[in-house]
Amino acid sequence: MVQTPSSERPLDALLLDAALQTIPFGFCVWSAEFELVMWNQHYLDIYGFPKKAIRRGMSLYEVVALSSALGNHPDTDPKSFYDAYTAELLGNRSGLRAINLEMTAGHRTLETAHIYAPGLGWVVTHDDVTEEIARSDMMSERKRELERQYALLDAAINNISQGLSMFDREFRLVTCNTEFVRMYALPEALAEPGTPFEKILEHRDVTGRHAPLDRQSYIAERKRIMKGGTSQREVVKMADGTYIAFRHQPLKGGGLVTTHEDITEQLAAEARMRHMATHDALTDLPNRTLFREDLDVAVKGLESGKALALLTVNLDHFKAINDSDGHAMGDRVLKKIAARLIEIVGARAMVARMASDEFAVLLTPLSSPQAAADLGRAIVKAIAEPIVFGRKTIKLSASIGIAVAPGDGRTTDALLNNADLALLKAKSEGRGTCHFFESGMDATLQRRRTLETGLRDAIANCELSVLFQPLVSLKTGKIAAAEALLRWTHPKLGMIPPVEFIPIAEESGLIHQLGGWVLHQAALAAGKWPKHVGVAVNLSPVQFRQAGLLETVQGALARADLAAERLELEITESLLLEDSQANIDLLHAIRGLGVKIAMDDFGTGYSSLSYLRAFPFDKIKIDRSFMSDIATKDDSRAILRAMIGLGTSLGMVTVAEGVETEEQLAVVKAEGATLVQGYYYSPPVTASDIAAMVEAETVPPATLDKRAG
Repeated sequence: MVQTPSSERPLDALLLDAALQTIPFGFCVWSAEFELVMWNQHYLDIYGFPKKAIRRGMSLYEVVALSSALGNHPDTDPKSFYDAYTAELLGNRSGLRAINLEMTAGHRTLETAHIYAPGLGWVVTHDDVTEEIARSDMMSERKRELERQYALLDAAINNISQGLSMFDREFRLVTCNTEFVRMYALPEALAEPGTPFEKILEHRDVTGRHAPLDRQSYIAERKRIMKGGTSQREVVKMADGTYIAFRHQPLKGGGLVTTHEDITEQLAAEARMRHMATHDALTDLPNRTLFREDLDVAVKGLESGKALALLTVNLDHFKAINDSDGHAMGDRVLKKIAARLIEIVGARAMVARMASDEFAVLLTPLSSPQAAADLGRAIVKAIAEPIVFGRKTIKLSASIGIAVAPGDGRTTDALLNNADLALLKAKSEGRGTCHFFESGMDATLQRRRTLETGLRDAIANCELSVLFQPLVSLKTGKIAAAEALLRWTHPKLGMIPPVEFIPIAEESGLIHQLGGWVLHQAALAAGKWPKHVGVAVNLSPVQFRQAGLLETVQGALARADLAAERLELEITESLLLEDSQANIDLLHAIRGLGVKIAMDDFGTGYSSLSYLRAFPFDKIKIDRSFMSDIATKDDSRAILRAMIGLGTSLGMVTVAEGVETEEQLAVVKAEGATLVQGYYYSPPVTASDIAAMVEAETVPPATLDKRAG
């Protein structure tokens, strides 16, 4: 502010002017009449006033108008700003400093302060506080961000499923989360920062809440981890039986951050999962997977001179229980069998369930092969004991194959394979027995597997055929009926005898499909014969174990439009041995359709006479085994006479099977047999051959060499 040349101004005025120009904020003075008295350069710079636009004596309104024109005070007009400003100045004559904020055209924030000085007017300072406010705002924002981050961290720490603790290098608590407090049931005082680790452990001992078995070693281990400087994980079993998983992270400069997790239930669940993966769900016995693992271990022991025995146990005809009584009953039986095996074997061997009705026993170490044989016989005896469920009694037998190592194999696969071969041998010898592996059995098993595989596709590949052997009336010399006989021509092995493939079909369950197919084929063939000629079809006892046999018979009759009385079903005594009442009820139901029932192979069983009383058979067929010497031995002829006489007295048709010579024919005719079947008249032939023979009304023996065999 210049009023007079500096050469004419007193020294005090020059000093004052110099001071005003060097102070770091704008400065001005307004008189009591609101006229500008003095100002400095900072005042002009802050508001952007041109130097020549400001003069001494300018009114406050003029300055405000100029300031507004330059873009200052953007939120108000000049008059409003002037009125408010003068009111504030007039209201402040107390001598106290008043502070306000203003905005400039450059978006700068000014802090103005005024104070009234009597005799002078209002002294006003103008300070640019834009940067200061920005710094303050930034600090406030940083503070708020830190508070937010801390809140998030606190929420995260207190909401994780694991307990979390931080101890300093002196093992005093720095911080912990709510899960840590809950896990160890800590009172509020023990969760405070500064709490010694040992006090927390003392509390855990007193309350029994996850207290370590050895407190001192527990503390020592954590100090070792802290000094080690590397992250570590450990699982510790506590005195109360729980398991706690720890993950430790040492801190630089000392201290330890640890997460705590009670994994007792997790370990129990994992144990249950491992058990489920290696044990049978029904019997809780080890399954095939676990058994193989144990067998692998036992096989390795052979290198040190040890021996072992592998017993493969198979329940004979178990499928019949599922078919006749349902799978629920089958499951009950299997659980009972498993319990018996565990009781018999005890701690000396391992028992496993390998498949539906197949079990295995690993006997190791083995003192001698005799020990394996004794165990096998004990198992057979135990399984043969009747199983009683209320009024239901079930009888089973078991076949056992035994392989002894190292003699019968030095690998797991070889032993399992050879035990299976021995099992097949036991089954072929009548079941309900044990058999050791013998060299040469492998070829037998290979053939059996080939036949079973081929049999599954035999029908689709047209490898099966049905031939018929006539039953000739001794009274008329004409064909009264024909027996359907199944034949199989394997594409590689040629003709397979029924005595070989029928047992395989029965054991594999294929007999249901094959039996139904034969029944339908026989009915269709007989439907084309004269109505006085019947057809006989053999039924396997296994077919009675599956529901639907009655419906299969009805379907075959309906499809062929064959009268029921022309169909004859042949059964053996073994059918009535298994479940006599249920099978007799089914026979009555089939007979109720009008179908005839015959007993085949009569005389070979030990209780034939009792079965003749149990069911009114239409026909008995005397087994061919009685024919060989009836023409030369009186006792054989006497037995034949008794059987024919018994059938006749009971009103049953009697058939002599296996008649091949004229002498045999003469005897059976003399003893009163009704029908004859055998190669004397004809081997099995095609359905069309039977039709031709019936049309010729005679079956001369001379045709024997012309028939298909």
